[in-house]
Amino acid sequence: MTPTAAFNPARALQLAAETFEIEARALLGLAARQGDGFAGAVAAMLACGGRVIVMGMGKSGHVGRKIAATLASTGTPAFFVHPAEASHGDLGMVQSGDVVLAISNSGESEELAAVMPALRRLGTTLVAMTGKPASTLARHADHLLNSAVDQEACPLNLAPTASTTAQMALGDALAVALLDARGFKAEDFARSHPGGALGRKLLVHVADLMVRGDALPRVAAETTAIAMMREMSAKGLGAALVVEAVAGSDHDGGQRLLGIFTDGDLRRQVERGADLRTLTAGAVMHRMPRTIRADALAVAAAELMELHRITSVAVLDGDGWLVGLLTIGDLMRAKVV
Repeated sequence: MTPTAAFNPARALQLAAETFEIEARALLGLAARQGDGFAGAVAAMLACGGRVIVMGMGKSGHVGRKIAATLASTGTPAFFVHPAEASHGDLGMVQSGDVVLAISNSGESEELAAVMPALRRLGTTLVAMTGKPASTLARHADHLLNSAVDQEACPLNLAPTASTTAQMALGDALAVALLDARGFKAEDFARSHPGGALGRKLLVHVADLMVRGDALPRVAAETTAIAMMREMSAKGLGAALVVEAVAGSDHDGGQRLLGIFTDGDLRRQVERGADLRTLTAGAVMHRMPRTIRADALAVAAAELMELHRITSVAVLDGDGWLVGLLTIGDLMRAKVV
């Protein structure tokens, strides 16, 4: 369809402002329309031993897919089933004990109406989200979520705009109420988003990233500074750990951390004019270095390095034995920082 008049930027901005205002009013009006139906829907989903099955046609279907995704990522098992496909086999995804969230602004969707009897025979609980509380869908529902709006943002009052915004917000309200009732925490959210930034911050531990075993640069205190620097170069971590072996230790390779020597320490020794050929690791090491436990979150190690402006930290187990070394490079490769 071609424009019938020249584009008017001022008119476009005016319509945008009116759209925001209409949709904001629609959202503010939702609170007064909720009551026992909303509380009942939340209780049913909490008690559900199966899944929440979200259904909707057209724009309501697009909203439904998002609602299902939000529920699933916040602790409520859910997925979307297309009503038209449900009549041709996909109804097999629905089981007795599931809760069905059916979304239709008019409440008269033929595709939803066609599967209602089958859903009833399966023994599902029906939650209707509709803008028409007297509709067929609302009458068949166990719990009603009233998503009515006074007008659409569309100048013709036809295209689903404010109504779909209201549906989206109502779905978010369900998810928020459910996650609060479940005691859902940031750690739980991270478990369902392991590939995201939050997952990396809350699921990755120091032990997952640290250098250990033969790759760990370490020397005894009596080792010459020159030999220690060879160890540093061979392992390529920009630091060496100075350790003390403990005889008779039950710990595998039991070593206590005495100090650390880094590239920065080397520069400072050179600036002071020290003759490293005559010094030992114990003489030049930085005593009482920063350490972190292996079971700490990697993000805590990143914060420690940032706070003290260091690029590596020694890793100890719960009993204080040296088990590894973590560098800023390890954190960057894991995208923790």
